[in-house]
Amino acid sequence: MNPLVIKIGGAIMENAAALDNLFSVLLTLQKDRGVVIVHGGGCIVDEHLSQAGFSSDKINGLRVSAKEHMPIISGALAGTVNKQLVAQANSKSINAVGLALHDGNMVHCKPADKELGQVGIPSPANADILNSLLSSKSAKSANMLPIICSIGQLADGQLVNVNADDAAVAISELIDGELLLLTDVAGVKGANGEYLTSLNQQDAKQLITDGIIAGGMIAKVNAAFAAANRLRRSIAVTSWKAPEQLLTLHHGELLGTRIEPNE
Repeated sequence: MNPLVIKIGGAIMENAAALDNLFSVLLTLQKDRGVVIVHGGGCIVDEHLSQAGFSSDKINGLRVSAKEHMPIISGALAGTVNKQLVAQANSKSINAVGLALHDGNMVHCKPADKELGQVGIPSPANADILNSLLSSKSAKSANMLPIICSIGQLADGQLVNVNADDAAVAISELIDGELLLLTDVAGVKGANGEYLTSLNQQDAKQLITDGIIAGGMIAKVNAAFAAANRLRRSIAVTSWKAPEQLLTLHHGELLGTRIEPNE
């Protein structure tokens, strides 16, 4: 069974009970398949930037990351958020390993548009470290859970901020994983405010044009289509509020919106 790549971010990181529930489910899920978590943490980044007297803008849901902000952004994501997630996973008897995108040369990044600042566009590179962690069968290292933050590097060694949805796509491509984007809503909404069970790219473009899909959901949907088209399988966008549904994912019973690849 292909590994499951789960992207988390936002509100769940401020909800210790929700994270506990998710990790409890993942402990069971790991008995049948490898699991990888990719995370952002925009709310924590905002808090750290504000404490340092900075503020940042967003363009189409993507954070503008000024070069002088990067020590704070990387410290928040690769430090505070990543290590808190590792500690919480460990407390649920999961052997968690905290990583950044460039650890083990997993992901390469090229510069994004200059207007976004110190932001990278990720692409898969070397799967050795993840394959090693996910394939370990020894008693001491069973149930390894890689937890990967969305900080990467350019070819010249500069650190860059990477949209966490795009980072999750790159990791999914790297290990041919099934991708699940967890959010604080039950999926993508349609024109009448209903949650869609599936979404194709043409309809998504119209919903974006009409302002129905807006803010951070634009980046999430675009990343999901990128993954669906490259992996040639549907990508699920669903809520983290009912993590037990992950146990029936392989039966196609997951609630939320399925992002479908182009025909």
